[in-house]
Amino acid sequence: MIEFKSLPTDPGVYLFKDKERNIIYIGKARNLRSRVSSYFTGKDHSAKTQVLVKNIASVDFIVVDTEVEALLLENKLIKQHTPKYNISLKDAKTFAYIMLTDEKFPRILSTRKVGKTGEYFGPYTDGGARAELVQLAIKLFKLRVCKTLPKRPCLNYHIGLCTAPCINNVNEEQYQEQVNQARRLLKGDTKEILQRLEQKMKDASAAQKFELALQRKREYEAVLQLHERQKVDVQKQFDQDVVVLQEGGEKSFIELFSIKKGVISGKKEFSFERQEGVFESFIKLFYSQNPVPREVIVNVAFWGDDAEKTAFEEYLANLRHGAVSIVLPERGEKLGLVRLAEKNAMVQKENTVLQQLQEKLILPELPGTIECFDISNLGYDHVVAGMTQWVDGKPNKHGYRKFKIKTVEGKNDDFASMREVVYRRYARLVKENVLLPNLIIIDGGKGQLAAALAALNELALQIPIIALAKKEEEIYIPHEDEPLRFPKSSPMMLFIRRIRDSVHDFALAYNRKRRQMRMREDFKENKEIA
Repeated sequence: MIEFKSLPTDPGVYLFKDKERNIIYIGKARNLRSRVSSYFTGKDHSAKTQVLVKNIASVDFIVVDTEVEALLLENKLIKQHTPKYNISLKDAKTFAYIMLTDEKFPRILSTRKVGKTGEYFGPYTDGGARAELVQLAIKLFKLRVCKTLPKRPCLNYHIGLCTAPCINNVNEEQYQEQVNQARRLLKGDTKEILQRLEQKMKDASAAQKFELALQRKREYEAVLQLHERQKVDVQKQFDQDVVVLQEGGEKSFIELFSIKKGVISGKKEFSFERQEGVFESFIKLFYSQNPVPREVIVNVAFWGDDAEKTAFEEYLANLRHGAVSIVLPERGEKLGLVRLAEKNAMVQKENTVLQQLQEKLILPELPGTIECFDISNLGYDHVVAGMTQWVDGKPNKHGYRKFKIKTVEGKNDDFASMREVVYRRYARLVKENVLLPNLIIIDGGKGQLAAALAALNELALQIPIIALAKKEEEIYIPHEDEPLRFPKSSPMMLFIRRIRDSVHDFALAYNRKRRQMRMREDFKENKEIA
């Protein structure tokens, strides 16, 4: 039994121990008695803190003179004892590498561990740049992304993003040449790649295949711009970090942007089990192991009052051997940086179902932008189409589009209507040089899918495309007779059905509006004749 009255009210460090006298948690306090007792009297503790409290058998403490001394001692003791319930940066994402596997038909993928097999490139501190490089290599050199060779070609083959060694469409020697070209790109040797893309662009233009020429131009520009980094408008003469906390369920997500004299040089992502004081603990632990910048910009006041904030700044200044400011912005440029970091942290929380979609459909990249089409037909005179757009797993109402069918007359032909609207949509995007979606979903079966694919082929576009059949909720992919079947109640299928339902409702509402407009016009004409 812990006697709280026996604890001092001085600043210091407390050490919780279990019944075997093992140290299971270390913390600092401005007032030891108040802080320790709060673990046992509070009601709204996280699940992890509740488990910690159940395992506390005794408490030890060390009194110091100031809160800064408590912070420094706490850091030293955590490093020495590595208690079970203190957060550990081993829970966080480390720097990642790009790997070429040493399989018969190698794959290119991201990994956070360097093993004894495979060929590694990196490490990459910027996750976005790494993902961009992997996706570009897959698109340019058509390497497989499947974990095991399937018995039939996957979606990537049908849209021209894989040479399909699974069906012996390419032999080992030919495939190895694709790998060699990818290897040159990963090593930064882009001269030959740029020359080849430039020649393909000229050949396509000379053959008047302008859509294909534009696609090659985009690939050329992507290689050129590969290593450019995002810049902040206002140049600084000192370094900053932006550190933000987002919480969801039983998880805490932390995003850290490193800004070197005004230039965002990279980001790091961390996730921990949700618990009280996780942000404060992270700040202390991270900067005990990493360089401390002149300014730390945060989105949460993890200190109790101004005195405690000053103590944290002195603690960081001690580690840096120079002045450090902690800033919680309310307006201006720094608040904009916080919002940007928060947006990235939200992606950690929300892209789980998108990752599942990418994995199950073997997509070349995360389907951050999805566009879905449906034909709404209520008679020969009332055929329209709708398209909904989903960005980062959420509907983007500004991206929704309505279509009046223009080229299909006098007959009920959903297939021809689908081909028309898909062609119109992406011919326009190509003309306006707008980014294409990562995935297209067609509301329908094999016939609607074939019609949409014909439009993409006419435009020489390689966009992953699937169809969701209404009756059995099965997924069709190009050139395959048998559909893919997944559990109907899985998060991925529920998500796809939400997208399909959104376009169905949108197209139907437009159809009804057109019918009402036509009825009003007919009524007006009849009234004038009468």
